[in-house]
Amino acid sequence: MTRVGWPIAGRGQAVGLLGGSFDPAHGGHAAITLEALKRFRLDRVWWLVSPGNPLKPDAPAALERRLSRARRLMRHPRVEVTALETAFRTRYTADTVDRLTEFYPGVRLVWLMGSDNLAGFHLWDRWKDIAARVPIGVLARPGERLSGLGAPAARVLDGARCAPGALARAAPPAWAFVNIPLRRESSTGLRASGDWQQ
Repeated sequence: MTRVGWPIAGRGQAVGLLGGSFDPAHGGHAAITLEALKRFRLDRVWWLVSPGNPLKPDAPAALERRLSRARRLMRHPRVEVTALETAFRTRYTADTVDRLTEFYPGVRLVWLMGSDNLAGFHLWDRWKDIAARVPIGVLARPGERLSGLGAPAARVLDGARCAPGALARAAPPAWAFVNIPLRRESSTGLRASGDWQQ
């Protein structure tokens, strides 16, 4: 079952899910996306631009503004920028994953995150449920490996680690870790510089 304006994926396709506030989207997000497509052998990647992050105290810029910038930045035939969490009315990743598996049966969903997110993954609501529902692809920049690989969630899931190229076809729990080239952009830095105002 699909809805008007929702992304389309066929049964058996591997779709990476990159969630975040994208406040604002920048070249680092695009670089992670392109690396994930290649390294995890994904058919598509969907950006899930969230209404807000429960772990962040400050509200992000208006959703439409963040979506517009993300769509201008990420122009690729296999990548789609979405507001699915707003459509689902979900606030937590575990609930979003539940809804996605319900509405996209047969699609191989892969959750994507940076190693900084893996470092705090054990703080996410129902994080073990997420790991049990979808494989997880972790992308780290040089110098940021240890914060993710030594994290509580990584230790719990240590036996479920697999080769990056096998991730999209692996049954969860499964996760893979890859390094990508260093990028200096960050949403925090762009907001601090005044280049992105609320």
